[in-house]
Amino acid sequence: MYLQKVVIMIFYENFMRYFCKYKRFIMFFKKSFLLITIAMLLLSCSTTTKNNNYTLKGLVFGTSYKITYLNANNNYQKSIDSLFFEMNQSLSTYIPDSDISRINNGDSTVVVDAYFKEVFIKSKKIYKETNGYFDPTVGNLVNAWGFGPKKEKQNLTQAQVDEQMKYVGFDKVQLIDNKIIKQNNKIYLDFNSIAKGYGLDVIARFFDSKNIHNYLIEIGGEIRTKGYKKNDKPWIIKLVDPIESDGATGFKNINLSNKAMATSGNYRKYRVAENGQKYVHTINPKTGFAFESNLLSASVIAGLDCADVDAYATVFMAMGLEKTTLFLQENPKIKSILIYINDAGNLEEYSNYTYD
Repeated sequence: MYLQKVVIMIFYENFMRYFCKYKRFIMFFKKSFLLITIAMLLLSCSTTTKNNNYTLKGLVFGTSYKITYLNANNNYQKSIDSLFFEMNQSLSTYIPDSDISRINNGDSTVVVDAYFKEVFIKSKKIYKETNGYFDPTVGNLVNAWGFGPKKEKQNLTQAQVDEQMKYVGFDKVQLIDNKIIKQNNKIYLDFNSIAKGYGLDVIARFFDSKNIHNYLIEIGGEIRTKGYKKNDKPWIIKLVDPIESDGATGFKNINLSNKAMATSGNYRKYRVAENGQKYVHTINPKTGFAFESNLLSASVIAGLDCADVDAYATVFMAMGLEKTTLFLQENPKIKSILIYINDAGNLEEYSNYTYD
């Protein structure tokens, strides 16, 4: 009996000694784990909150893009290229299996996506505002004159133009239950005069969703900005002044902070036929012809979507100088810089924009 008590006491003492050591080990482990966890959290926070300025470059819509955004924690190149891919699959007439190409080829089963729907609705609004001078149904004529994906390069007669004009008129196309209904299957839609500007708007909204408050998006010379650049300075761009291009001050400063800008002109995209006749890429939807007017370029600046200013720039080239100046007087919120040839054959500028 005495021996049993001795054995029990030895066992108890050893048990307590090892238990205390084990308990201290557990406490040490818990403290160490807690410190490691806190350190990792601090390291993680310091990594994710370190913001940078980014400049992205690439190719899209048959041209180049350059995008600058400030104070962000991510390089969004892949996300932006993905958005461009989606827009092309919806709206590009240069992609054979895009939604718009399938619709132009007579596929009435296409259910259009949100990109197509928004561009269609916006185009309808501008079509009505401009009394039909903005008309995405001139696609057949764009192709026939040699400025579309088909590159037909015809020199159309009046009779041929009259035949094509049967299929021009955006009032002949409706969007019903997310499907395009055309009065005639030969009507060819072409949103290229608004889609590039719309692309800038899609990227701008993406940045807004990421709480990025300062950016400049440029695609093929069209620009949309928000906020300010470094040191809270406004987004200033230098616009070449063709009238004073040979002088030391051959440019003008444009403050584009929180604005969009688009330029359309016939001085680059044109062709000359064998008979010397010059044809320009801006088709007049009222006449169906591609003749050059006295208006050489139109730059539109406004606190609107870039899709809007893109469309208005095209409209003004189709309208010509006189109709455009009247339109600007009736819509003073839209600012424009027009370069035209006066009666003496010299370059001249009309502008309702106040230079900075």
